[in-house]
Amino acid sequence: MLNLESLKSRNLILFEAISGSRSFGLATENSDTDIRGVCYLPKEDFFGLNYIPQISNETNDIMYYEIGRLVELLQKNNPNILEILASPEDCIQQKNPLMDLLKPKDFLSKLCKDTFAGYAISQIKKAKGLNKKILNPIDKERKSILDFCYVLQNQGSIPLKKWLFENGKVQEKCGLVSIDNTKGMFALFYNESGDLHYKGIIQNEEANQVSVSSVPKDEKSVAYLFCNLDAYSTYCKDYREYWKWVSERNEDRYNVNQHHGQNYDSKNMMHTIRLLQSCEQIFKTNSLNIRVENRDELLDIKAGNRSYEDVMMKAENLIKSIDYYHSISKLPDLPDLKKTTKILIEIRENLYQNL
Repeated sequence: MLNLESLKSRNLILFEAISGSRSFGLATENSDTDIRGVCYLPKEDFFGLNYIPQISNETNDIMYYEIGRLVELLQKNNPNILEILASPEDCIQQKNPLMDLLKPKDFLSKLCKDTFAGYAISQIKKAKGLNKKILNPIDKERKSILDFCYVLQNQGSIPLKKWLFENGKVQEKCGLVSIDNTKGMFALFYNESGDLHYKGIIQNEEANQVSVSSVPKDEKSVAYLFCNLDAYSTYCKDYREYWKWVSERNEDRYNVNQHHGQNYDSKNMMHTIRLLQSCEQIFKTNSLNIRVENRDELLDIKAGNRSYEDVMMKAENLIKSIDYYHSISKLPDLPDLKKTTKILIEIRENLYQNL
């Protein structure tokens, strides 16, 4: 079974470079050193049944893509893979001359708008959701549908729970009857003795809708009740999402974000802005240079020194710029699959001709 050690010992590595923050020019003293590279398989594995598309260590900070898998992802304009091909010279640790056959210009296309900007926009939406969660925490104690019921009073309404308390009543002795041609409106009846066996407004705290009861025709309602079921459904969805987020969030990252107080994942937003800048550059220059020119600004974002509003405005301006330059770009709609596949075949023929 191939592993990182056997790739090196059998000279199967075609390309190796330091990637991530160090290649972007964004490394700090606490930055990890990530390695990305390209390899090829021994002839018996490639032609046999042991094809492996990529090989990595347990933490994925060292990863090598099989040459065919690399070209496949390049043809899809995968940002991470295009960035490998655009590695700065001072980050390249090993390079087989055959890798010079793979040129970024043969792969860059208008598809980059979907892969670079599309991914970045998804991260912006995620950041907005995070901002909402941080600014609007939801109590662990879950509300019941009773909290979304209101009793009509004079020209307005009051919360059902308040109405029950002020009138010395309990929900278990209430009976509801639906009012025709309305949504969420009920006539509310009350039976002090309990001999009419009304079902109550809800039968248990976990109920997701109110109960209706059989009420004698001569009974007079004591109030009219409105149940805002739409608001309750929205609350249930927000509750589930919020506490799922709490259970899954990276506490160290969250605490850093809480410390700087900007209510967004600052590290993720730094990389989102960087990705948008790369996308803009592709359509402005028909090329990709991953070494950033605004290191201080991006590290400021990472440190939480920029407000959420400022970062979002920068992202939105970049998206507008990308839309414009994409509209006038001379890049092809898609990479030339026939040409780039032919390059892959040429590389493979050179690799296996003497084996």
